[in-house]
Amino acid sequence: MKMNIKRIFIYALLIGGISSCTVEDFADNYTDPSKVSETSVGKQFTGMIHSNRLYVLPGYRDYFVVRRITSNRYSQVVGWVNEENQYVPGSAAVGERWSVFYNFMAQYRELQKVYGKLSQEEQADNRVFMIAAATYFYDRTQRIVDIYGDIPWSEAGMLSINGGDYTESYASYDKAEDIYSTMLDDLAGFADEMGSLTINPATEADFNTQDLINRGDIDLWIRYINSLRLRMLTRVSGTSELGARAKTEIGTILSNPGQYPLVTDNDSNILFNIHTLGTLMPANQFQSGLEDWDGNLAGKKILDHMVNNADPRLTYVFEPGTNSESGEYLGLDPLMNATDQNELVLTQTLSIYNRSTISRNQYFPGVIITAAEVHLMAAEYYLKEGQDGMAKSHYEESIKQSIGFYEYLRGISNNTEAEAPIEPTDDSINAYLGMDAVAWDSASGMDEKLTLIAEQKWLHFNVIQSNENWTEIRRLNKLDLNFWEDKSNQQNLPPQRWVYPGSEQSYNTENYAVVQPEDILGNKIFWDMN
Repeated sequence: MKMNIKRIFIYALLIGGISSCTVEDFADNYTDPSKVSETSVGKQFTGMIHSNRLYVLPGYRDYFVVRRITSNRYSQVVGWVNEENQYVPGSAAVGERWSVFYNFMAQYRELQKVYGKLSQEEQADNRVFMIAAATYFYDRTQRIVDIYGDIPWSEAGMLSINGGDYTESYASYDKAEDIYSTMLDDLAGFADEMGSLTINPATEADFNTQDLINRGDIDLWIRYINSLRLRMLTRVSGTSELGARAKTEIGTILSNPGQYPLVTDNDSNILFNIHTLGTLMPANQFQSGLEDWDGNLAGKKILDHMVNNADPRLTYVFEPGTNSESGEYLGLDPLMNATDQNELVLTQTLSIYNRSTISRNQYFPGVIITAAEVHLMAAEYYLKEGQDGMAKSHYEESIKQSIGFYEYLRGISNNTEAEAPIEPTDDSINAYLGMDAVAWDSASGMDEKLTLIAEQKWLHFNVIQSNENWTEIRRLNKLDLNFWEDKSNQQNLPPQRWVYPGSEQSYNTENYAVVQPEDILGNKIFWDMN
């Protein structure tokens, strides 16, 4: 791993210590390596967040290189023309996701290094930065573990901390469940600590400026911590290793909203917002990332579900194809043969993801955690605890919050190319909640109700949170998604995980050899019990 570690170290030095006090000034400092010596905890915190912004905000490479051929397809939220080898994640996608995370991790390690050199008094003053940074780092870590399983983690990214000694910096692989356990332990502590911090005025002002996620709002950081913890606990709730812990701690969180507030409405969503065009996101990143090579075609099953049930989100999420008749909605069937699929694509009658709400909305935020997701996690917990009334309440609230979220996204858009959506009314929302395929009371038994929860996650996440979507599809295994079988390839259906990039075999050879026997596309992540 020498070459990878070296590149990560250089990247961390060039980016990590030079982030500025304001987003507008960041680009100026970015190009000046001399600024490295002038770093601070606050600047390093901003640099860490800024370093992976195009994989939180909807960036081109994340959507086109990575998601277009992986999670968008595996969750069947898009339509695509079938081809051989389509279920094996491409090396470009695998390498991209891996290297971006470890470059980001190097930034986090540099922050730890800067913080570690402070006096005890200075560390106390800057503690708010470290809790926020760890929370954000754990969020990104969870996402990478949910794709690969075991990863180099506790010993990774340490070249700078180890004084440039390569022999001390080769990273072994941590078990996925151990990483989860560590993060859950820390988040539980952060949940209690963050609200009790005494922050001096100078640090508070610095935090308000340097925080690109919540703009220094401590209440939002507390909600982020608790909601992330709820997500991780839900993810491992079916495992023998962490299931009992998850049940106890989820119950504690949900029964103590005063002590452990969550993201429960759209005003408290955790979003990486664009406040001024051109400061964080180059123009047309999302447009090209999602739309190029017909990457925004609607999948048949998700579109049919919305159309058949008069989903109030339909005209916010999708728009008819250019040549569709009378505004007809039509999704691409994954079971059609490739020739017929190609011909249908060329007719331009297929529906696409709404350009004005989503891909051409230059103010589209990086979506981290939303109220709809949190309510669906609560609904799952209460359903399994036999509290049907509470489960129903959270389930229905999740749908209302999801509808409101898509209204919000369209409301902040600066694009009007798609027709104005049909605004939801109380009557249309209630009618949707009463549809046989949606209504809580129409489902009989836990399995059918868990399917309703899984479907609403799928509808809410769609292409916007497609990585989370694929993860929950694997964990719950409640969506009846049928895929074309690629009989020319051993991997004839979507995988259960990704394999490690070739760079691990080449540079981290000794440590990779330990995990190589389990480096198989068909192996499940530890939380996948279905």
